[in-house]
Amino acid sequence: MIDSSSPVSAVPPVGAWQQSTVVGIRTETPSAKTFRLRLSVPTGYLAGQHFVFRLTAPDGYTASRSYSVASAPDASSEIELTVERLDDGEVSAFLHDEVVVGDQLEVRGPIGQWFVWQGDTSAVLIGGGSGVVPLMSMLRLARRTGREDLVHLVASVRFPEDLYYAAEMPGPNITAIYTRGTPEGWPRPAGRMTAEDLPGSAIIAIAAYVCGSAGFSDAATAALVDRGVPTDRIRVERFGPTG
Repeated sequence: MIDSSSPVSAVPPVGAWQQSTVVGIRTETPSAKTFRLRLSVPTGYLAGQHFVFRLTAPDGYTASRSYSVASAPDASSEIELTVERLDDGEVSAFLHDEVVVGDQLEVRGPIGQWFVWQGDTSAVLIGGGSGVVPLMSMLRLARRTGREDLVHLVASVRFPEDLYYAAEMPGPNITAIYTRGTPEGWPRPAGRMTAEDLPGSAIIAIAAYVCGSAGFSDAATAALVDRGVPTDRIRVERFGPTG
């Protein structure tokens, strides 16, 4: 597998802290919202990178968390970050419960120099739950540039209502897997992802991108290997329950 020591060319440098203005908030699932931010300093980024929110209390206490970019890279000064609300999460709960359009938030980025897709090579994208967020940036980039043929996204969630970006998910290069309950008439029974769920293109893809919890990422990696994907083509980004 490729790890964080692997170099990637043409990665934008990490910027300083800057103010951003919330220009839109959209509900994705019962526990996830997308925040559209207008940066005070236009900042380039690559699909797969993330930004950090920093909140500062009146007494000077600060809390910061990293969230992946969901929007496709372009020349605008706006980015979209999708945040899952955790009940005990300092930052995610504040963003969900307190932030409204027009508020200003302090952000820094882009961050991440290896879990990125430049948009010009074939790739299979595998996300579990909120792990689909950076992969959506890649899919949107492929669609915006007319190269949707290069990618195939596999999104695994527990129930239909947990599927992020549901309105954008239908398509021949997207596979949705439901592990606990399925939509009515869904052809695949509920169950965990297996090697048989992966597209044939995974075997010949230049890279496989896996994002999710540690357990999901390990299982997805094993499924890719079972499918015949060499480990040096697999890039993994794991996350834990921080909020």
